[in-house]
Amino acid sequence: MRAAALVAPRRIELVDLPPPVLGPHDVRVAPAAVGVCGTDLHIWSGESNFHLDERGAPVPLEEAPQVLGHEITARVLEVGRAVHDLAPGERVVVDQGRNCRSERREPACEYCASGNSHQCELYREHGITGLPGGFAEELVVPAVNAVRVDSPLPLRLAALSEPLACVLHSLDFAGRARTRYALDAGEPSQRVRTIVILGAGPAGLLLVQILRHELRFDGPILVGEPSAPKRELARQLGAEAYEPAELLDGLLVRTQGRRAELLIEASGAGAAFAAIPALIRKQATVLLYGIGHGGASLELLNPVQWREAVLVTSVGASGGFDADGRPSVYRRALALLERGTIAVDSLVTHTYSGLANVARAFGPDSARPEYVKGVVELESAR
Repeated sequence: MRAAALVAPRRIELVDLPPPVLGPHDVRVAPAAVGVCGTDLHIWSGESNFHLDERGAPVPLEEAPQVLGHEITARVLEVGRAVHDLAPGERVVVDQGRNCRSERREPACEYCASGNSHQCELYREHGITGLPGGFAEELVVPAVNAVRVDSPLPLRLAALSEPLACVLHSLDFAGRARTRYALDAGEPSQRVRTIVILGAGPAGLLLVQILRHELRFDGPILVGEPSAPKRELARQLGAEAYEPAELLDGLLVRTQGRRAELLIEASGAGAAFAAIPALIRKQATVLLYGIGHGGASLELLNPVQWREAVLVTSVGASGGFDADGRPSVYRRALALLERGTIAVDSLVTHTYSGLANVARAFGPDSARPEYVKGVVELESAR
C-alpha cells in the first residue's frame, strides 16, 4: 500500500506500507479527499509532535514516520463481518479519534461516558498520534468512526466536517462554562453583546458562520486578520474585519468603550496574546481555540488574569455518541454542510491531486495571503 509519510521535519516521501488488517467491527476505506489542517502544518514543520511514548516523550519521526491527514472523507472498500450498516461504495466522513466507544471498551472511561471523547483515557488519533492518517491508499477504522454522506455534497467540502465539528465542540464547551456573560443569557446585563475573533483562517471563518447561523448571534462580530483576502471573506460571511493594528480602535468605537464580552483566539499566533487584554471587558470569556503560539511569553497572560477573564480551552470534536455508536458532533457538522447552513466552498482555496502531490500541499502555498484551506483529492489518483 502506498502512502505519503512524513519521515523527518519538512520531508514527505512516498513509501510502501503493509495493508491494514480488517477486524470484524471495522471498515476498510479508500481516502478520497483529505484536508490539510494547521495541526498538520505544525507537525510537518517540526514545531509539534503528538506521537508520544509511554513516558510522554515525543517519538522522533526518523524512528516512526507519520502518515498525516486527519480531516478524512473516503469511500468504503470492505466491511468487517460484524458490520451491517455500511456497504462498499458508500461515501463517509471519518472520525479520526479512537476512544472507548470505537474500541468497544466497557465500561467507558469517565471522559467518554460524559461525552468528552477527545479526552478519552486511552485516546489515539489517526494522522496525529502515530496511527496512520488519510494520506494513504487505504485506511482501516472502526465502523462507528465512519459517518455516511447521504447527500451529493462534494467530498472535498465534506472534509471540513472535522474542523467544523471542532468549532461546534468549542462553542458547546464555552457555553457550559460558568461565566459572567453568556450568549444565551436571559438577563440583558449578562448577555454577550460583542464578540472578537482573532484570525480569519478556516476556524475563524467557521466560527463566524456558526455564531451567525446556528447560534443566531446578531450583535457585532469583529475579526482581526492581517490578510486582506481573508478579511474580505470574513465580511462576506457576516463579520466586521480589521487589520490587527486597527482592531482595538474599531472595537472601542463600535462598543463605545465597552469592549468584548467574548474573545476567541483562533489564529495560533503567539503575538495575539499581547492584544487580548485591551480587547476584553473585565470578567469576559476568552476561548483559546488556536494551537501553536510559538514565541509567546507566559507573562502575556498576566494582564488577562488581572481582568479575571474566564479562560476556556477546547480541542477536538467531542460531543457524545448517537444510538448507533457514531459521534454526534460529526453528524451535526456534516448535516450543517449538507443543508448549506454553513458554506465552505470559498474556504477551500487550494486543491491538490494524488499522493504524489501531498508534499506540495505542505509547500509555500500555505503562506500566501489568499490561502485559507488546502484539500488533497486522492480519488483521481486511482
